[in-house]
Amino acid sequence: MSRADFYLIAKPRFRSEPLRLVCELAKKAYEANLPLLVLARDTAQAEALDDLLWDMGDDVYLPHQIAGGEEDDEALVLIAPPEADAPLRPLVINLRDAAVEGAFERVLEVVPADDDAREPLRERWKQYKARGMEVNKHDM
Repeated sequence: MSRADFYLIAKPRFRSEPLRLVCELAKKAYEANLPLLVLARDTAQAEALDDLLWDMGDDVYLPHQIAGGEEDDEALVLIAPPEADAPLRPLVINLRDAAVEGAFERVLEVVPADDDAREPLRERWKQYKARGMEVNKHDM
């Protein structure tokens, strides 16, 4: 059964930099050896995330790349801006405005602290539930 996990941002360090939470989730996926696809909202966000993943501390190396190259299949963490045609992976972090369509085992939705931004995510929660997925919420 597919799962959708919603991560609600509460901690100050994630409020100021929501992409830091994405980095933490990517690190967990990497440590579990799970191929991850991050659906970035736009190219600027993909590049910002790319930079942050290089900057996770001296003892952390997270092999990753932005989709669109020859070696996309080899990167455990693949960041896809909207124009990149990257196939879904079993684990997806969705930073876009729409629910993820297609076949995957688990999707992680990062929910901003801002109430206005939460409304579309409530809709998405309902969409995933309507598709028969298990839906969970985590306060971060």
